Formats: sequence, structure tokens, C-alpha cells
Amino acid sequence: MPPSDASSTLVSRRAFFGQTSVGLGALALAELSSHSPLLADQDVAAVPPERWPGVVRPLHLPPKANRVIFLYMAGGPSQFESFDFKPELTKRDGQMVPESLTKGQPSALLQGRALTCMGPRAKFRKWGQSGLEISEFFPHTGAIADRIAIVRSLQTDQINHDPAQTVMNTGTSISGRPSMGSWALYGLGSETDNLPGFIVLMSKGGRPPQPLSSRQWHSGFLPGRFQGVELQSFGDPVQYVRCPPGVELSRQRELVSTVQALNRLRGEAVDDPEIATRVSQYELAFRMQVSVPELVNLADEPQHVLDRYGTQGGDGTFAANCLLARRLAERGVRFIQLYHNGWDHHEDLTKYMTQCAAQVDKASAALILDLEQRGMLDDTLVIWGGEFGRTPMAQPPQILGLGDDLGRDHHIRAFSMWLAGGGIKAGTTFGRTDDFGYGVEQDPVHVNDLHATLLHQLGIDHRRLTYRFQGRDFRLTDVHGEVVRGILA
Repeated sequence: MPPSDASSTLVSRRAFFGQTSVGLGALALAELSSHSPLLADQDVAAVPPERWPGVVRPLHLPPKANRVIFLYMAGGPSQFESFDFKPELTKRDGQMVPESLTKGQPSALLQGRALTCMGPRAKFRKWGQSGLEISEFFPHTGAIADRIAIVRSLQTDQINHDPAQTVMNTGTSISGRPSMGSWALYGLGSETDNLPGFIVLMSKGGRPPQPLSSRQWHSGFLPGRFQGVELQSFGDPVQYVRCPPGVELSRQRELVSTVQALNRLRGEAVDDPEIATRVSQYELAFRMQVSVPELVNLADEPQHVLDRYGTQGGDGTFAANCLLARRLAERGVRFIQLYHNGWDHHEDLTKYMTQCAAQVDKASAALILDLEQRGMLDDTLVIWGGEFGRTPMAQPPQILGLGDDLGRDHHIRAFSMWLAGGGIKAGTTFGRTDDFGYGVEQDPVHVNDLHATLLHQLGIDHRRLTYRFQGRDFRLTDVHGEVVRGILA
């Protein structure tokens, strides 16, 4: 008897698929084997996933960089103990800050309090032939002074960590927008079949860290295939990257192939782009079962390279992650972001700056030298910095009651970063702050300008890399951003 209503029809369909699932799997495998040597007892990783070619074809500009490594100091390192020497603060240490300087300006924790100047807690010296002034907290960075450009006039919009990190990573404080790594991958595509094109590595040290949200490397409204993939610092970098006990890689391949074929059938039926993303990511996940263990096996690294970074690998440190960043760059990963969390120094500034600088200084410099020796620095853009800087005013420890010595509050009107490689003019400084380091006197650089410059070095005009969403064309720099030409070679 024919079905009399929709529910009966639904049951019949379920029964049909249940009874014919083996046949569909066989058909899927047959379809796949028609263009794959995989099922003919050949290399289990022989079928590359569909590689995203990028939407910027041809490139808008001659590229100077092919990839980006962003060394992100989460929490906001103090420019006064790193890259912006202010003798006037030393002279006025402990004196009241002129009211005209700070009146009407926001602060995170110093609002409504007496404001006193706080001199640098480190000595500065001139390094290299360029004579860049860098604090003695960072001797290894000082040793590569002739290879970096310091920007001392960065500015941002948000004074608290999470929204400021969102600005630095996505160009706006509005949650749900794509991150800069996602934009770069969307625009340029990937150069690797075996690893994600955008990878995130995490480490921490110094003051107890602020939480970091995964939306900082999310793809937002871009398709999910452009999201950053976090590799774990301890144990297996990716959960379940190894086959279960008793399962050979060839059997895993058969399972993935069957699921892939079924996903393709569904994708053809409903035309959902996220299914295409799922197909691509399933394939990539399978190939990572081979590529990731090889990536983190440092047996082929000479001892002098490990010593240069200050790691034996696999220890979850920033140094280990810097070495992995170089290996990822060699393997064609487009955007690599290293977060070192622990720079929120509201108290015990000298203690925590000493700790944090020691954790990142040597490895950051080692990465630059390693890339240079391998002929990769010229086309790798390396950026070092956090979401904002710190105040020239002292923050008494009793405000938070967590430490014994002075710290510095959040500061958004002026902070420092450095860049290297990828067409950056080495051995230079750009921008100037006032005598107190409170505001910018010359060549302000907003975060949107930094993003415009990053894309420019990759060969992309930031105004032309857009994505239509909810009736509007969005871009990383929104309606802002100018290329910072003063730091370009």
C-alpha cells in the first residue's frame, strides 16, 4: 500500500538508506578509486586535498613577503622597558604627571587616582651599526638590531585585553569578524597540502595570564576552512592525530574516503559550501596524521640549532614554538601566530619583565637568524608585539593587592612593536612619542595601518580584499588603513 502521508515517506527513506548503506559505501569507494591510486595499495597520502588557490589572482602588487610569522606578546609588553627609551621619565621618576597630559583620557585601573611618573626599570643602550636603542632586558634582540625596524608610534582603540586583542587580530573590536590570518589565507591560498595554511601555537610565562579566546584566530564569516588551527604545545600537537591501536593507516584511509564520498553526494544535493569545507578538512586531517608527527620530530635538527633557540623541543615553551614556526614556514604554512601569554604587568614590573623577556628574547632573535641563514627571511614577514603598551605612570601594587612592587597600567595612545624581513627596512625606527611616552608626536600608526602594511607586503591592496556578508563588502581594515611606507625597504 502506498504511503499516505509525509511521515510514512520519511520512514521509507530511512529504511532505504539503512538497507543500502553498504551499497552506497561501495559506490563511493568505486568513485574515489577511479581517480585515486590510494586504493590500489599505493601511498596512503597520495591523494592531495583540493588546495585553495586564493581569490587575489593575479596579486594586486609585487609581493615582498610570502608568509607571516606573528610573535604575539599577549597582555601588552611595556615599551618603556623594551623599545622606547624616555630619559625624561627617569628625571621625573616619582613626580606627578602634568595634568594637561592625561586630563580626560581613559585608563584601565588608574582612573581617578594620583598619577606619578615611573622611570624605566632597565638600562638602554645603542645596538649594532644602526644604533637602535633597545633595553638590556632584550640583549639578543639588540644583537639583531640591524635586521629589524622598530615602530614606536602604534595606537589602538580598546583599553582592555579582550577587545584590544580583537582589534589587533581582526581590525575591529566587534566579535565575529575574520582574523588577519584568515584574511591572508583567503586572499592568497595555501602552499601546503599536508598542513593547515594558518596555524596557532601557545605558550605562557611571567604574570598569571589573561584568558585568550579562540575567536582571535577565527574565520568569522569567511568559510570555516580559513580558521586558524591551534597545535597543542604538549603531547600530540593535534588530538587523535595518531591512528587508534590496531588500526592501520590504510584502513583509516578507506574510512575517510567513504565518508568523503558521502559528503560529496550530500554537497551535490544541497549545494552547501560548508560541506565542501568539511570534505577538504577531512582530507587535510587525514594527511596531518602523517605530516604532524614528522613536523614535531626534531631528530633532524642539529644540536647547535636547538641551542640557539634554547630548547630541546617538545617542552611547550615559546622557544620550542619558534623552532616549530620555522619548520612550519619551510613546509608552506601561510600564516603562523605564536602567542606568549603573561605580559600583563600591573605589579612587580621588574620581576615579570625579567622573566618574560628571558622567555622570548633569545628565541625571537634565533628565529630571525635561522630564517636568514636558510634564505627565508627576505620573503617572511616577522612581527613582534602585543595588543597595547603600558602607561608611563606607576601603578601601585595595592590597587590589585597581588604584588609587592610597582607596575604599569594598560596604554593605547602609544606603544611599540618591531618587524623584520619581508621587505621591511632594517635597522630603522619609525614614529616618535612625546617626552613622557604618553602620546604620539610624529607618524602615528593605527592597528589598521599595520594590517594594511602586512597585506601590502603580501602583494594585496587591503582596499580590494573584500568579502560580501549581509549585504556589505567587508575587509580586514574596514574603512580605514594606510600603508606605513616609512618602514618599507
